[in-house]
Amino acid sequence: MKTVSVLGSTGSVGTQTLGLLAAAPDRYAVQALVGGRNAVLLAEQAKSLHARIAVIADEAAYPALRDALAGTGIEAASGPDSVVAAAAEPADWTMAAISGAAGLLATLAAIRRGAAVALANKEALVCAGEVMLAAVAQHRATLLPVDSEHNAIFQALEQANRDAVERITLTASGGPFRTASLEEMARARPEAALRHPIWSMGAKISIDSATLMNKGLELIEAARLFGLTGEAIDVLVHPQSVVHGMVHYRDGSVLAELGSPDMRTPIAHALAWPQRIATPAPRLDLARVGSLTFEAPDDARFPALGLARAALAEGGGAPCVLNAANEVAVAAFLDRRIGFLDIAATVDHVMEHVGTERPGSIEAVLALDARAREAAARRCADAGRPAA
Repeated sequence: MKTVSVLGSTGSVGTQTLGLLAAAPDRYAVQALVGGRNAVLLAEQAKSLHARIAVIADEAAYPALRDALAGTGIEAASGPDSVVAAAAEPADWTMAAISGAAGLLATLAAIRRGAAVALANKEALVCAGEVMLAAVAQHRATLLPVDSEHNAIFQALEQANRDAVERITLTASGGPFRTASLEEMARARPEAALRHPIWSMGAKISIDSATLMNKGLELIEAARLFGLTGEAIDVLVHPQSVVHGMVHYRDGSVLAELGSPDMRTPIAHALAWPQRIATPAPRLDLARVGSLTFEAPDDARFPALGLARAALAEGGGAPCVLNAANEVAVAAFLDRRIGFLDIAATVDHVMEHVGTERPGSIEAVLALDARAREAAARRCADAGRPAA
């Protein structure tokens, strides 16, 4: 029986992971569950899966969690230190799905255990790629990509032929504004940006998909995961979201991973790797899909992808600054304090005005992240202020 921990169990990826665990109770034993603010759901999850530890990141939610777990024998805790401590608990496999830079310390703690870490927090490699990968090498941990695109590349990448790879292609659905004009996007409200045509995701990642920043972050993560330069990573808009990634080899062969757009498939692949388990995900019916189309992304309407490429090319702390500014800008848009097009403009401004020196430790990463957030908050305040 494999012992598992799920960091971010109350989020979209976390809840789908727990659904797979619940379907195979004879294969998996749950060690720790970590949630953000939803103490009621976290307690239900912990009791249902007989977790040993349940941790809520929001300390204000701790009384509700403690009371809900009273008499169950499940240990309850709260706060950032407890989140990291839970990630450090012995487990054969850990799902790292705490979104944003908030998941960095917990992901690093899981890596330092030297076990398998299923990576759904792309920010871990975007913000702190060198630090994380050095820890992976030092502690002999295994990183298993969970994002559908990276998982697709992982499956199509022949380990015996890594030197024969010419490039890889990540696909993007194009989001809700794939055919929208700049004028339409300038008027867009959060409700429209959150209506993804294919995937059901959390608010932040849905907005990132609408701006194509999500694909930019994935591009940086792919470079870290697979040891590639930005020039060797293509992005194609693929509205059907059936082809998730492609690996191009020097003999002209292209290996692609296809599947229905359902996150349970890549989660299950990472959970059972190197074996495979059954999932309730719908099976791909190409005859019903009918046709698969591809198009190049429009850099003029979606500048976020270009900003991510620039950050990857610059290196150092630039990807960390990119991510921090984007998180602040997305939150401001969801709060209706800035417009949709102001998201990328904010990121661009912050990248120009915040130093991007190479952070050599997780503490330096967090310090740079904080500076970029402060700069982004100031820029958002200016962008949302009426003109004189």
